[in-house]
Amino acid sequence: MNRRILFPILQRLRMRRAHPGLLLVLAALATGVAAAAPVLEEVDFAALPGNRVQIDLTLSEATSPPETFATQSPPRIALDFPGVANGLEAKTLPIRMGAVHSLAAVEAGERTRVVVNLDETMPYQVTTRGRRVTIALNSDEPPSAAERRARAASSSRVPDTGGARAAATDAAIRDIEFRRGATGEGRVLVKLPSADTRIAVREEGERVIAELVDTSLPQRLIRRLDVTDFATPVVAVESRPKGGNVEIAITTSGEYDYLAYQSEDVFTVELRELTPAEQEQLQRRQIVYSGDRLTLNFQDIEVRSVLQLLADFTDINMVASDSIQGNITLRLKNVPWDQALDIILKTKGLSKRKVGNVIMVAPTPEIAAQEELELKSQQTIEELAPLRSEFLQVNYAKATDFAGLLKSAENQLLSERGNVSVDPRTNTLIVRDTGRNLEEIRGLLQRLDVPVRQVLIESRVVIANDDFARDLGVRFGFTGSTGSQGNQELLVGGGLPGYLSSTAFVDKGPFMRDALTGAPYNSAIDLPAGSGQEALMVNLPVNDPSGAVNFLIGKVGSYLLQLELSAMQREGRGEIISSPRVLTSDQHQATIKVGQEIPYQESAGQSGATSTSFKDAVLQLDVTPHITPDDRIIMDLKVNKDNADYTNLVNGVPPVDTRSIETKVLVNNGETLVLGGVFEREKTFQREQVPWLGSVPVLGHLFRNTARVDNNNELLVFVTPKIVNSDLQVQAAMRN
Repeated sequence: MNRRILFPILQRLRMRRAHPGLLLVLAALATGVAAAAPVLEEVDFAALPGNRVQIDLTLSEATSPPETFATQSPPRIALDFPGVANGLEAKTLPIRMGAVHSLAAVEAGERTRVVVNLDETMPYQVTTRGRRVTIALNSDEPPSAAERRARAASSSRVPDTGGARAAATDAAIRDIEFRRGATGEGRVLVKLPSADTRIAVREEGERVIAELVDTSLPQRLIRRLDVTDFATPVVAVESRPKGGNVEIAITTSGEYDYLAYQSEDVFTVELRELTPAEQEQLQRRQIVYSGDRLTLNFQDIEVRSVLQLLADFTDINMVASDSIQGNITLRLKNVPWDQALDIILKTKGLSKRKVGNVIMVAPTPEIAAQEELELKSQQTIEELAPLRSEFLQVNYAKATDFAGLLKSAENQLLSERGNVSVDPRTNTLIVRDTGRNLEEIRGLLQRLDVPVRQVLIESRVVIANDDFARDLGVRFGFTGSTGSQGNQELLVGGGLPGYLSSTAFVDKGPFMRDALTGAPYNSAIDLPAGSGQEALMVNLPVNDPSGAVNFLIGKVGSYLLQLELSAMQREGRGEIISSPRVLTSDQHQATIKVGQEIPYQESAGQSGATSTSFKDAVLQLDVTPHITPDDRIIMDLKVNKDNADYTNLVNGVPPVDTRSIETKVLVNNGETLVLGGVFEREKTFQREQVPWLGSVPVLGHLFRNTARVDNNNELLVFVTPKIVNSDLQVQAAMRN
């Protein structure tokens, strides 16, 4: 035990006239510690030829060689003396010789660390002769074999990266590094032989241990890296073989949290210091003993005497029950007094209760019986307490809802004799119960009957379309006739129904007259017969042409030609913007809808009778907002945008085009959020043609019909919630 702990305890117990046995034990421990600890007594330094500096450290007695390591940023040389006390008058000693700036010696954690601060890095040697340790800086003399072996076993080098590093061979673990993160976390990086290396990580007390299975450790990596100076939760990293495995023990200090992960062949253990909030939460989960530490070593001592000793040591008021009997043997070293008290009580089946500044100690059954008796007395008093009636005004909530809350079996706010009634006209509760219950109900009403915050939800449903269509068509008719002087004639024409009156012409030649009557006849072919409409050879017009050109050619020799070209092009762009807006209270569902109801007939049964029903085609917004403590809004949303399509009637009833979004989102106050969108594109190309002829270049246009369609539709839904805190804000929001 450290002398700084034992000597104050011993002095305090002497002043309080503690038990003689306890004083003897503590005095023996303090004397043994004082006698066994070497002390750093003196520091000497001198400048030598060749820009060399020698520093001599003198101890009170010989000790083991110090553990040595160096850093390059900033340049320092550190020597650790385990079990050595610091006896120097000043912690910092200026040197200012060559590149040596100063020397500092600090005692902490059962050791003394000597740090030599340099202006630049330089070679050094550390030698130990008896109780003198010599540091030779900028020395060109090579170290002896013994010195090299000692430094290889006890020193640790820190690279430019600011961490403690130890290089390894490729046979097993290739490297071990320590690095400090940007926020003060400590990282231990282990370069594994392969990415398939198995690793088990566990926590033992103040150490985090990583065990690498079926892995060997090179001799140069069997060491302890002291990294206290890096101001991280990591104090030291020690690696050593353990059977066929390798164990890496990370010693920590303070409250910390660690994370172990592996990326490829690099295994990392990251330790960070807990924040004050995390430490407070951790302390809540465990019992924290904060009393002054003491040491107890007794053989077969009475329990009452130990309690008296603790009361004298802590200067507290303690009452011990007469039923406390028996002796106890205990040896507690450097333990908080409140923890020692709990251990003694648990060992002897005792319990304590604190009333004000007095601690009562008694056997556990006795305290339990006493508390049970007190509870029964309180219950009896409660059952016999007089009943009172009170009128409680409810301002913002419904009195009926509050009465249901009081009557619910889960709350049990009313006693068995209590009851509550409601006056709906004045929204008042009439409660009859004991005075204690009335006080609790009044406090509950005061806490719950508060105005509820309101939320204005604005939504925009945007439907945008961009339509394009273009059609090209042709109708083509051709009639030809041949004849001879023998009154023989061949008449050729179309076979499709015509669309224009025939263009009859009379040829005065003998071959264009009837052989029997001599009357001229019509050279065109009517289809249907007698309709007077000349038959067509190609009939591929545009359905709804926006423009057409007819070419009618009469007799050209003995041929009749008629041609019609038709075309249609349609473009359209449009936007439909719907903006439903609704104001509602926190955690209360609101619905707003506008639209129409479409009637339709449906069968009412086997009799064949029909009835009229209605289908909604509306714009509807359903929303339930919830305001979070940080003034953000969680919303359960359902948005419908339905339209009746009167262009596609079914039995006189139009179908309904439905667009709907249902979701749950978290939004900042006043922030606009895009809930979702649907983009639709219809792109088609159709062509009708006369086989073979429609594929002829250029002339093929007379024998085919083409139609192109390119329609784009897009649906977007925007939502903007705003928290409204006053009536003026409500009115302004609704006006906007």
